[in-house]
Order: sequence, then C-alpha cells, then structure tokens
Amino acid sequence: MSAEPSTGTFLQGLERGLAVIRAFSAETPSLTLSEVARGVGITPATARRILLTLEELGYVRSDGRRFSLTPRVLALGWAYLSSLDLGDIAGPFMEDLSAKTRESCSIATLDLPDVVYVARVPTSRIMTVALGVGARLPAYVTSMGRVLLAGLPEAELSAYLDSLVPEQLTPHTVTSVDELREVIARTAADGYAVVDQELELGLRSIAVPIVDSRGRAVAALNASAHASRTSRDVLLSDVLGPLQECAGHISTALQRRGRI
Repeated sequence: MSAEPSTGTFLQGLERGLAVIRAFSAETPSLTLSEVARGVGITPATARRILLTLEELGYVRSDGRRFSLTPRVLALGWAYLSSLDLGDIAGPFMEDLSAKTRESCSIATLDLPDVVYVARVPTSRIMTVALGVGARLPAYVTSMGRVLLAGLPEAELSAYLDSLVPEQLTPHTVTSVDELREVIARTAADGYAVVDQELELGLRSIAVPIVDSRGRAVAALNASAHASRTSRDVLLSDVLGPLQECAGHISTALQRRGRI
C-alpha cells in the first residue's frame, strides 16, 4: 500500500478500495475481513468500511463471515475495453486472420503477473480452460505474455522475474527464471514468441505485438493451434506472416483512431 496522504490529488481511500478488489483472485475467491485487512495492509476497521461500501454498491457479497466479488466488477473492466473499441476495431482483422490460418486468435494486454484477454475469435475448443474476454493466464508461460514482457523496461522486467515462482504446468514448461530471461530476450530480438505445449499439453501458440505510434507493445495478438495438426515449423512458415500483417493493421487502425 502507498503511504501517500489523502491530500492534494491523491485519494488514499480510492487506492485502498481498488486494492481490496484486487485482493480477490482465482486462488482466493472469498476472504474474511481479517484476511482482506492483512492482505492489503490496512486495519480491520478500514477493511470493514471498504467492504461494506462495496457490498452496498453491489461489487461484493457476504455470507456474514466471508466476502466475495460479484459479476458487477466486470463492468469496471468493460469500461476500459469499451474505451479502446478493440472489439469493433480488431474484430474484422481477427476474423480474416482466423479464416486465413484456420486457427483461433486472441488479443491480450499485460496486467502482471497475468495477461488479460480483451478480444478472441475461436475456431474450436483447443484448451481445457474456457477462454473469453476477461480471462487471465500467467504471463510467463503464454506467447502473448512473453511478447509483452519483452516490451517492458528492464527494471520492471527484472522486478517481475525476481519475484516469479514459475509453476511446472506441463513437462515442457520453462521453470528456470534464468532461462525465461533468455527466452524473453530472444523474443525481443525476434519480434515474436512461440510457446510449445508449456501452458497445456497439445497446445501451441505464436504471438506478435500490437504497437503504438512509438513502437511500444501495448497488446499482443496470437494464434493457437492443436499440436497434433500444426507443428512449430508450420506456425513459423504459414501463420507468422499473416499474424504480423494482422497485428500491423490493428496497430495502424488503433493509432489512427487515437486509441493508442
């Protein structure tokens, strides 16, 4: 938590309210008041006021002891997505990419330690996890995540990697932080990332950046395929070109509309 006082332009109450919302996760979908206070670093009395306010506004529900988020919090994310017009702008390009490659494609942004899906065109169910707008996956083990990590300032990337404890999701998952650093450096040099069955067995994906007018990666576009039908070589020979072309069209369209 920031130690900034509630004076001038800084609103500590707003900061604390947002921190309370972020305290909930897939691993901790429900929390007691004391767990929220401890996790956020605030007093139980402050946590109680914030939670009761969020409950009154409809963002939190309680069974009398434990608190959990309600679907209404999605409206906060939708406000961001709507402001980008990503669905309208990227949708036609993604549909064309999917038709050309016959693969599912997605766009995600970085919200460490995860990537957050903001647009998706599926061709078939290729993962055991259901993915849609708002879905989150660990950045270190996804092609889009590695593309976006490659665009971070060195200090920010180092801070992320220093705190990372990679999980062995499949026998192919890179769990060495030093090796991940090398993979991310190679991604930055290549301009794309391929993840081969590291996130889930049977899944291969390739991603490239969507950039702003300064060339900074603000989002990533990927194509995902069944490993049984699409080899790594095919991703590079047949999918990478159309993927880069699509990302270029989306980047240009967003820049022209002043979205990035």
